[in-house]
Amino acid sequence: MVEGWRNGFREATNSKPLFVTIYATVIIGVLVSSFYVFSAIYSPTNGSTSWLSSPPLSTAGRIRQHPQENVTFQSPVVPPPPRALPLPSPEEAEGKSLGKIWVSPPRDKKMPPLESFKLTKELFGERVKDNVIIVTFGNYAFMDFILTWVKHLTDLDISNLLVGAMDTKLLEALYWKGVPVFDMGSHMSTVDVGWGSPTFHKMGREKVILIDSVLPFGYELLMCDTDMVWLKNPLPYLARYPEADVLTSSDQVVPTVVDDSLDIWQQVGAAYNIGIFHWRPTEPAKKLAKEWKEMLLADDKVWDQNGFNEIVRKQLGPSVDGDSGLFYAYDGNLKVGILPASIFCSGHTYFVQAMYQQLRLEPYALHTTFQYAGTEGKRHRLREGMVFFDPPEYYDAPGGFISFKPSIPKSLLLDGKHTIESHFTLVNHQMKQIRSALAIASLLNRTLVMPPIWCRLDRLWFGHPGTLVGSMTRQPFICPLDHVFEVNIMLKELPEDEFGPGIGIREYSFLDNPALPKQVKESWLDVQLCQEGKEGCEASNITSPSGFLKFPKRSNEDTFKAIFSSFNDVKVIKFSSVEDAFTGFSDKAKERFRRRVKRYVGIWCCEENKTPGHIYYDMYWDEKPGWKPVPPQTPEEDHPPV
Repeated sequence: MVEGWRNGFREATNSKPLFVTIYATVIIGVLVSSFYVFSAIYSPTNGSTSWLSSPPLSTAGRIRQHPQENVTFQSPVVPPPPRALPLPSPEEAEGKSLGKIWVSPPRDKKMPPLESFKLTKELFGERVKDNVIIVTFGNYAFMDFILTWVKHLTDLDISNLLVGAMDTKLLEALYWKGVPVFDMGSHMSTVDVGWGSPTFHKMGREKVILIDSVLPFGYELLMCDTDMVWLKNPLPYLARYPEADVLTSSDQVVPTVVDDSLDIWQQVGAAYNIGIFHWRPTEPAKKLAKEWKEMLLADDKVWDQNGFNEIVRKQLGPSVDGDSGLFYAYDGNLKVGILPASIFCSGHTYFVQAMYQQLRLEPYALHTTFQYAGTEGKRHRLREGMVFFDPPEYYDAPGGFISFKPSIPKSLLLDGKHTIESHFTLVNHQMKQIRSALAIASLLNRTLVMPPIWCRLDRLWFGHPGTLVGSMTRQPFICPLDHVFEVNIMLKELPEDEFGPGIGIREYSFLDNPALPKQVKESWLDVQLCQEGKEGCEASNITSPSGFLKFPKRSNEDTFKAIFSSFNDVKVIKFSSVEDAFTGFSDKAKERFRRRVKRYVGIWCCEENKTPGHIYYDMYWDEKPGWKPVPPQTPEEDHPPV
């Protein structure tokens, strides 16, 4: 499925028009992803599973799921509140027997020569604990992801970690922050890379070369991509399977177990995902790593994950024993286990299905696969889950914030069948309110806290019946922002003379984040819209005795600016509603705003048995009489709305 940075390629990570990416999305999604996804979804051994509301399940034995009828609706799935993510103090992050992390070297001390950061057994040995080392790697463009990765591990009192730097800029930055780092000698560019690019493939090869180099040291290696975070110490779990040569995560979206045992390998049809996998320095594992490396070096067109799956799947089975969940693979000697997708989560099992929550399990890991809008989409997903490390200024933006309470009629959310039409009716109703909120945020020069968006249908890269068959996706559900909006475009700097001023956004969980500083939490203005002409409803900056401000509906630019200029020092302005709040911009500003926000929305994908099957969202759907959610009927129609 979707791994690492490859969604950036599929979902317009740059400013190119969205329609250019559509065919790439369809072709690559189908060819690379669909085989494993369809085999996982439509395997005859997989039944449909609904939300389980039973008490916590025993983990003493393997519990298999049974088909049940779908539950129409349950309350929103929100991850449990995580810890705030400020930089830890040295005392917090000190390893039990290893050197301290997050302790910066003295500034008057000269940085050691690059040669001292080379990958050696001695360098790794300085960070090993209980013969295990946890490693990620990347370039400077992913430094914030790397800091988040390290922060979660040190919060879990894990210090046997190392970061591979693919460029000297990252190596130097991590060294001065007190993060254990080694030089991968890659000499890579410091900028973001797109999925499928030569640089992307180089990163994959560097991972395989690294694994092949480290295993002979005799250490167990827990290898991680930078776009994942640890939520619970995984080492005790991995130690439960001492006979395993390799334990790997997967792109499985249908549960095969409902406890914390390994996934049932015979029922896993999805790709093994190499974003999280654990290697032991056994001869079968070393042999696998060597052959995998040789395959990739011999053909620079082979994607590292596809190569891993091809080699490992040369032979599947039999089971090692009747209880552990391990099985023989590759050459018949390699012992493999598949980490349960419910708790070693993909972007789908965590954000869309919330499988761990429905099964009353504690998640160990979250990997931002199954998402859109490239690196920006991954970062926003982690922020929605309140598990991303951001600097303090992120939580106290200049100009302050604006939020609003969405208004959604029960009929749009719950009544009728979950169809393409009912999905778009629900999303469009919310989109119109978001459009108004974006306008008000732009007018007041404030950052908009996006609302949670309710969806009736899932989004994928191929035709489907609304949700993945056999998955635990509940309808309706709060969908990630990148299901509807092009997050990368929303965050991209666009020329102001053409698109008007930029509009900052924050994730829907922003105001609930424990990292929100006191000065923001305590600086709040509630605004209640009222009908002008009714008693007490007039344009005034005088708040009520209880502290809220009444503000007339259908106010113009001048009224907004005149009233809210009195509250420039207030950090958060929250509107009870934004429906009919603003009459609109003047002509010049209006056109620039329209030009900007039209680019913000993406596609829904995809209607079954249709080519193309994607449908464009339209920010101004309500201005087009008779608008209907249908795929493009001709190649000429296959472009974003104008």
